[in-house]
Amino acid sequence: MAVPARTCGASWPGPVRTARPWPGRGPRPFPDPRDPASGPARPLLLLLLPLLLLPLLTAPGASAYSFPQQHTMQHWARRLEQEIDGVMRIFGGVQQLREIYKDNRNLFEVQENEPQKLVEKVAGDIESLLDRKVQALKRLADAAENFQKAHRWQDNIKEEDIIYYDAKADAELDDPEGEDVERGSKTSTLRLDFMEDPNFKNKVNYSYTAVQIPTDIYKGSTVILNELNWTEALENVFIENRRQDPTLLWQVFGSATGVTRYYPATPWRAPKKIDLYDVRRRPWYIQGASSPKDMVIIVDVSGSVSGLTLKLMKTSVCEMLDTLSDDDYVNVASFNEKAQPVSCFTHLVQANVRNKKVFKEAVQGMVAKGTTGYKAGFEYAFDQLQNSNITRANCNKMIMMFTDGGEDRVQDVFEKYNWPNRTVRVFTFSVGQHNYDVTPLQWMACTNKGYYFEIPSIGAIRINTQEYLDVLGRPMVLAGKEAKQVQWTNVYEDALGLGLVVTGTLPVFNLTQDGPGEKKNQLILGVMGIDVALNDIKRLTPNYTLGANGYVFAIDLNGYVLLHPNLKPQTTNFREPVTLDFLDAELEDENKEEIRRSMIDGNKGHKQIRTLVKSLDERYIDEVIRNYTWVPIRSTNYSLGLVLPPYSTFYLQANLSDQILQVKYFEFLLPSSFESEGHVFIAPREYCKDLNVSDNNTEFLKNFIELMEKVTPDSKQCNNFLLHNLILDTGITQQLVERVWRDQDLNTYSLLAVFAATDGGITRVFPNKAAEDWTENPEPFNASFYRRSLDNHGYVFKPPHQDSLLRPLELENDTVGVLVSTAVELSLGRRTLRPAVVGVKLDLEAWAEKFKVLASNRTHQDQPQKCGPSSHCEMDCEVNNEDLLCVLIDDGGFLVLSNQNHQWDQVGRFFSEVDANLMLALYNNSFYTRKESYDYQAACAPQPPGNLGAAPRGVFVPTIADFLNLAWWTSAAAWSLFQQLLYGLIYHSWFQADPAEAEGSPETRESSCVMKQTQYYFGSVNASYNAIIDCGNCSRLFHAQRLTNTNLLFVVAEKPLCSQCEAGRLLQKETHCPADGPEQCELVQRPRYRRGPHICFDYNATEDTSDCGRGASFPPSLGVLVSLQLLLLLGLPPRPQPQVHSFAASRRL
Repeated sequence: MAVPARTCGASWPGPVRTARPWPGRGPRPFPDPRDPASGPARPLLLLLLPLLLLPLLTAPGASAYSFPQQHTMQHWARRLEQEIDGVMRIFGGVQQLREIYKDNRNLFEVQENEPQKLVEKVAGDIESLLDRKVQALKRLADAAENFQKAHRWQDNIKEEDIIYYDAKADAELDDPEGEDVERGSKTSTLRLDFMEDPNFKNKVNYSYTAVQIPTDIYKGSTVILNELNWTEALENVFIENRRQDPTLLWQVFGSATGVTRYYPATPWRAPKKIDLYDVRRRPWYIQGASSPKDMVIIVDVSGSVSGLTLKLMKTSVCEMLDTLSDDDYVNVASFNEKAQPVSCFTHLVQANVRNKKVFKEAVQGMVAKGTTGYKAGFEYAFDQLQNSNITRANCNKMIMMFTDGGEDRVQDVFEKYNWPNRTVRVFTFSVGQHNYDVTPLQWMACTNKGYYFEIPSIGAIRINTQEYLDVLGRPMVLAGKEAKQVQWTNVYEDALGLGLVVTGTLPVFNLTQDGPGEKKNQLILGVMGIDVALNDIKRLTPNYTLGANGYVFAIDLNGYVLLHPNLKPQTTNFREPVTLDFLDAELEDENKEEIRRSMIDGNKGHKQIRTLVKSLDERYIDEVIRNYTWVPIRSTNYSLGLVLPPYSTFYLQANLSDQILQVKYFEFLLPSSFESEGHVFIAPREYCKDLNVSDNNTEFLKNFIELMEKVTPDSKQCNNFLLHNLILDTGITQQLVERVWRDQDLNTYSLLAVFAATDGGITRVFPNKAAEDWTENPEPFNASFYRRSLDNHGYVFKPPHQDSLLRPLELENDTVGVLVSTAVELSLGRRTLRPAVVGVKLDLEAWAEKFKVLASNRTHQDQPQKCGPSSHCEMDCEVNNEDLLCVLIDDGGFLVLSNQNHQWDQVGRFFSEVDANLMLALYNNSFYTRKESYDYQAACAPQPPGNLGAAPRGVFVPTIADFLNLAWWTSAAAWSLFQQLLYGLIYHSWFQADPAEAEGSPETRESSCVMKQTQYYFGSVNASYNAIIDCGNCSRLFHAQRLTNTNLLFVVAEKPLCSQCEAGRLLQKETHCPADGPEQCELVQRPRYRRGPHICFDYNATEDTSDCGRGASFPPSLGVLVSLQLLLLLGLPPRPQPQVHSFAASRRL
């Protein structure tokens, strides 16, 4: 999405525009062509410019030579155009290749891509794939409900009574620190053998399920053991599902107690640090366990909240935010006497990754002061939820209040805003250890259909900030079958290594009753899920028939892409979904916004648009025509789209029924033919099932040849379409060698190589030795030169890529070259297509010399003649290279050729790095247009850790005044301090650890970040143009002109006399945005269109709200407190301790 540069990083400075003393005249201002005030004057200026420049160009006595006249430079431009065109006509072989295709017309058929039929077929195939998973889900959910209903609760159940495979057992056995703690639970753990399965990218066992239990839950509790007991019966259902559908991947039951049972069994991917995985915090579980939420979090920051309690609150809010998904909306506010938002968000915003990050950073800045004012906090929250002028979930409405306690019940607020309908649930959280009466907090929750929780210490945070989902699940359970609807998730990273997946989810309800005639149970048992790998969905889309620039994509109701060629996250965090908006995957414009809205609404449609696309290497922008066709995928929340360029409406399908011809053409793939026929690179495609893939193309070709000696192109194990097209293109490109390349002397025209690449996957480079320096992708569809040539008419120049941070090119052995390519357009009847691209590779150094000659005042036969002191003549690019700069720049602003020898090693660099002053002038005179966008999938090196808003790593040490105060020793603060120390021994960096780091990521692992990308492309000026870079005594004349039928700009300029104009520098290099992209506070004011799930279950008249939480506490032990103080006074370092299970977990289980 293109966003103004001011939102990220420093903006580029404008041009320095002063006045230059013109000969015989006073100062003359030079208007800015981009200034609206100077708009009407610009056409007149263009007409008068040659006249205005004439006195300067021919002033007597000014010098022995003058800046070239405009007609002279136009003459040079024509010579350059003719030379390029002549070389391409002779060596490119465009016309000859057309004739070869027509001569072999009997060997292929022309097939048509019919967009509507194609997209409907693919949508139907995806629907069928997902429907099979839906049927398996329903069998699992029904079975789970029946198994639990038939299960007899056992109060005296013991660990040794339950036999199961503990997925974390192997990792725990290898952990010397955890050995003593977990040894008792190993007696009931199965030891399994595993076999490698490429479908799962893992070792699995198909005879058993595996169980994962969160680290902070005690495995031996009665609740967990009963859960393990009844879910064991799911094993047979998992196995039967796989028998009916062998393509099934992970089948998972996530329990509301935190237990995960999945099939097939595989060892858990144990992190190197603390394993914080809890199924109830996974995106798929959250989506399946409740309907969308509108949540307002209010945090008490009165003066009584300080120290550890405030830190607990900050951490609790962050953990609460992690329970929200992109279907939810949220805002966070702090309150004392007044309430105010903690961030720049003034209303509910979507709970996406970037917005939640803003909240988390803002929460760290909360400071405790003032007095407690519940009324201010609740009134603010209700006002937020009643705001109907914004986009929101419009389903479950709730207020989450975090406080250390208070006496006010604010009944008048509830009467005004929430009673009698009670449409807003209130959840209250008592944070920290204190002696306050918690009855008012319990009353608030119980009278507003919510729940009361206590968070006395660090270990209780994760449990108690996610259990509110059980309350939200009540209306779903009571709705029964109506709520049993499968939902499909956003894309996310599978925790077991499957890669990017989507998951179908189905809630599992508790169908038991407490007794005859009793009310129906309203607890959700958990969520059933089945994964579908994105790669399996991609296999249902057309392969290679859409051409290099055609593709299929799919989006969900949020506008996030499920399929897209640009969905390539560089790094993934399995705690968060992969959310790339369609308008961020492509360059945003009004047409695409309209297409996106129509797809979200579930409509069909077709639209041809003119739009901008990035090149594959993200260095260039092309303006292209694309046809978009889209249909909804029935029974899902997804919509499917097809994008086709007009030239991809038709494609070739080889018909090589003649086996003798197959063998003949196949021989041209053998390395023994390369010396005479040129080197052949073949695209690494899945030609056959048994073909061994290799990143080395020589090795891949060897594997391919070996396989072809065993099978035929018509074998059932091979893709006949791909094989026949590959072999046909091998023969066709060999005929190009025979008719054109073999008899030509490349050195005569200073060429390093000639080449041809085809849709069929062949890249032929001639002569064979040129392949040693060939660096383009062997897959034409992934080669930037190939895709750009198809989208552009004429000759596309591609200089070697240079990073400004790397050393310049090394011009040794004339091996550095510039690619020039063009598409071969083939017309067969009324059908037009572009099945190939041909080109040459220019010898950079030789063509730089030729460039100087062509842009000079002599013919090839003349000798260069320099202007003498007594003669008056025009400068040229050859003789006067000390005074005149002549360059060819491509449409992306990259240097291609220069008459300055010292600039030859800078070819391929953005021209602003070579001559910032001149590049800025070209931009300001509309030769170039800039496009800015953001890459939300980038990976950045880890940043040094900061201490802003973080807690100290050690234990809080009381002051001397505290020690002298006897009341402190018996207060709850001391007890809270003991718990802080206890949990600090386990989670010593809880308040500071990054979630990804806590999951066990290496310290040096790259993290996701946002990068600002800037590309330049040709602007509106398409004619010859003279101008002046006005900079006082440092002003420069320049001439610029587009070369016809190329992507080149020819520029002639005076060399700079000084560097006073160097202040303005255009940047093209990708830059990191410290603020993670465009300003979120501005973006939320114009949210993109989206739709939430079609169903909402937030109310049921029969709901029993009597279970609304109750308080509990541990009395502090004087002996423990005394021991603790001695430890602090002596300064003894804490010893490693065995795992201590959280108070909250023990209470719950």
